[in-house]
Amino acid sequence: MTPAAFEPDVLRLPLFGDHHRDLADRLDRWCAERTGDWTDPAAEPADRCRALLAEIGGAGWLRHLDSDRRASDLRSVCIRRQVLAYHEDLADFSYSIQELCAAAIARYGTEEQRRRHLPGLAAGTGAGALALSEPGAGSDLAAVALDAAPDGDGFVLNGVKTWIAQGDIADVHVVLARTGDGPGPLGLTAFLVPGDAPGLKASPIGAIAPRSWAELTFTDCRVGPDAVLGERGRGYVVALDVLERARMTVAAAATGFAGRAFHLALERARARRAYRGRLADLQLVKSSLAEMRIKLSAASLLAARAAWAADSGEDYAEASSTAKVYATEAAGEIVDAAVQIFGAAGLVADSPMERLYRQIRSLRIYEGPSEVLQMGIAEAL
Repeated sequence: MTPAAFEPDVLRLPLFGDHHRDLADRLDRWCAERTGDWTDPAAEPADRCRALLAEIGGAGWLRHLDSDRRASDLRSVCIRRQVLAYHEDLADFSYSIQELCAAAIARYGTEEQRRRHLPGLAAGTGAGALALSEPGAGSDLAAVALDAAPDGDGFVLNGVKTWIAQGDIADVHVVLARTGDGPGPLGLTAFLVPGDAPGLKASPIGAIAPRSWAELTFTDCRVGPDAVLGERGRGYVVALDVLERARMTVAAAATGFAGRAFHLALERARARRAYRGRLADLQLVKSSLAEMRIKLSAASLLAARAAWAADSGEDYAEASSTAKVYATEAAGEIVDAAVQIFGAAGLVADSPMERLYRQIRSLRIYEGPSEVLQMGIAEAL
């Protein structure tokens, strides 16, 4: 039986192995048993994310982040994101940020850094964050201005990061700061900063879809030499590598959100009586549902191709960007079309369709806005 989050036959393609199909099936069934318990609009986003991390980690779905275990392939990461996004927005949100932070540490951290941080991230007892964006530096990471001034054998950080996912609950932040080793991207270094570091203040930020989201203010925040992640002056490389690998997983999450919207719209169209028949009998509704299915299939295949290329050691940058642009733009169109099929019922506050409508919008912005990625794709032609 195909897991609900996936289009028919996609997982049967040779792009996936039996262990991928088993992962999708087990996680889909696990989520289906818990979705009702996850919906608590009255709870604060930060509290919900903490609880979800503990539950996801306790069930073993983050186990691969531990430095003592084999790293997870990107097809598996995509499968986890697609399934979690289909069932619960914040479950995917927390899982994805945990992956981002852990990937940076696993790929560039010292043995001691990996040993110190990864077990907690893998257990869900510790939360991670990737602190890149600033009020004046979003997609253009070369414009990062957070200052990391040398101080003895360490550094003192001053400045602001904003729109940081899990910034208000993180136990460890991967922070991109300017150490002045060269102009633009050459002057950036990545640091590991504890969430309780003196001089670091996290202020929650509200969003159209509830998130654990924050502005981080660094005021004479001192870190030691062991806080440098990777090499000094190579922070830009760390950030780009992590984001490039993550883009295809955003495509997978977008497909999960869109798949849920499609299935809800299909059920609604089949059940809703209208014009002496059902909505599903109307030609324009049939056309809309067909377009949604076509876009879902295309998004699924693009994400799978990009993840397969990365796991196979091939050049995947363009494929990852292509998947992210298409899947996130298509998901927005699918959710919008699903709301139209629901009519006024799709506008009811905190209904599944209304939540999906708010949740899907951010995917076209983070990990590279569509316009920026389109420019990169064009330059590679």
